[in-house]
Amino acid sequence: MHVWRADLDLGPAALLRLRETLSANERARAERFYSPLERARYIAGRGILRDLLARYLRIPAGDLSFCCNAHGKPALLPGSGVEDWRFNLSHSDRLALFAFAFRREVGVDLEYVRPSRADHCLAERFFSAQEVSVLRALPESAQTEAFFHCWTRKEAYIKARGGGLSIGLSSFAVSLAPDQLTNLSIACHDGPEPGRWSLRALPPGAGYVAALTAEGADWSLALWQWV
Repeated sequence: MHVWRADLDLGPAALLRLRETLSANERARAERFYSPLERARYIAGRGILRDLLARYLRIPAGDLSFCCNAHGKPALLPGSGVEDWRFNLSHSDRLALFAFAFRREVGVDLEYVRPSRADHCLAERFFSAQEVSVLRALPESAQTEAFFHCWTRKEAYIKARGGGLSIGLSSFAVSLAPDQLTNLSIACHDGPEPGRWSLRALPPGAGYVAALTAEGADWSLALWQWV
């Protein structure tokens, strides 16, 4: 299992090189961003994804084709065995994470810690009763970071399963502990295979929290920086 971290705020030359690998649809979508900063970050994110996949598959980045399942999870278009490679990506502010796995589903989520988002309404609406109880029992100074730990872990799990909004965020519970790179619990989810998934917190950098979910527990993790 590999997870790559990348800075999306790139120089003009690097951005142009990545843009040239995008499909016509990706370029058109980039042009729909009103903000030049968000447009550049979208191009960087899609271009870096293509660059990394091209390294694994040993094919030109511009030759890659993508599809999505019914709930919007991206995948490589089936053909020539490339579909055995699974990936997922997440970006927040200027950082992005890209997760890659072979023949196992994977999901990753990254969040820039914004105290204004960690409010009671969101927790009460989207977290399980067990998670809300644990969150409110923490000192107030620790609640913001715990909120984002909970949020990223739930999102990573949902993204790995590929179920999108069909999986209720309150239908399962995750650990809020700040542990990193260790297996964390997933409880009371609504799927038929409780032991199918492993969840780990990731250390993306100061001001960010992240999580990774993948099938099985028999995998090791390597962390990389894209340059």
